[in-house]
Amino acid sequence: MAYLAHTGHLQFVALVVGALGWILIVSCAGINDWRLWHVADRTVISSGEAWVGVWRACFDSHALGASQICTAMSVGQPFLPTEIGVAQVLLMAAVVLGIFGNVAAGCAVRKVYFGLDNPASIKRAFPLAGALYLTTAACSLVPVFWNMASVLTNRTIDFPPDFHFPPAPVRQEVGSGIVIGIGASVMVAFSGLAFLSYRIYMDFCCSKSHNKLSNSSSVLRSVCVCVCVCVCVCVRDRCTLY
Repeated sequence: MAYLAHTGHLQFVALVVGALGWILIVSCAGINDWRLWHVADRTVISSGEAWVGVWRACFDSHALGASQICTAMSVGQPFLPTEIGVAQVLLMAAVVLGIFGNVAAGCAVRKVYFGLDNPASIKRAFPLAGALYLTTAACSLVPVFWNMASVLTNRTIDFPPDFHFPPAPVRQEVGSGIVIGIGASVMVAFSGLAFLSYRIYMDFCCSKSHNKLSNSSSVLRSVCVCVCVCVCVCVRDRCTLY
């Protein structure tokens, strides 16, 4: 097959960026600091701040005899807002899809750098990796932006009494989990677009090669026709002389 290693440098960088973005998605899924609650009553929540993540709600407390109290949240709990339940599902989907995206991207880049397959197979591998990366980014961005909108509008969560949370915070702030999630999603989306752009590049190159081949064939046909005409004229002139 043709030498294609020089065509895959951007995609190699995108593979590294996509892998790092996937690691950050995994990290943001486990961070408790998605919503930062500021509360007025410090009887239980000693610091006046509580953290609400996708899987747990935590706060510092001296009254309960522990430095930090965390209570788990799951999809089946009736008080859980829709955006957090959706985040639990979509972030797990993003983690799984990101694994497949990294594997597909690694195989695609390997095919280009080591020439292990034909160009048709390469043209299929890159769009697959790009589609998986973009789907991963979408599964991460939807819950991140949804929860950020809830924070910015100061929407509360009706926690049960065993969580020791007040009915509503005085105010809320966007936590580091949302910030990391946005950055990670942008990185993975960039990787997806980079891998999809390789298919467009390959199609463009193949189109140029086809046009060059067509032009060469046209020139060859024209030369053959001219030669045939010249031969016919020479034969006719010779016959006329005799």
